[in-house]
Amino acid sequence: MTELDVATLQRRLAEFAAARDWEQYHTPKNLAAALSVEASELLEIFQWLTPEQSSKVMERPGTAHRVTDEIADVLAYLFQLCTVLGVDPLAALDAKIDRNERRFPAGEAP
Repeated sequence: MTELDVATLQRRLAEFAAARDWEQYHTPKNLAAALSVEASELLEIFQWLTPEQSSKVMERPGTAHRVTDEIADVLAYLFQLCTVLGVDPLAALDAKIDRNERRFPAGEAP
């Protein structure tokens, strides 16, 4: 198996969409909406679980498969949105962590 990285996955997603002529639908608005829908589908799995039950979802193969698929869907739409908007998702996350470290210093209560 080849090593995975964000750029490779973004390229594969773009090629997948291009082969099906789906780029026309991949506007920022549509991708953000699809991302929200997929995140909601992930949330739905946990909706009525107790905190203890939610901590064990990966122990049940059927549920683990659903969680993994929904996480993949969320990432796919997030990566596609980043591609369309020209955002480097790793750089954006790195910068956000930096800002949060300054905003919420360790040892200080919120």
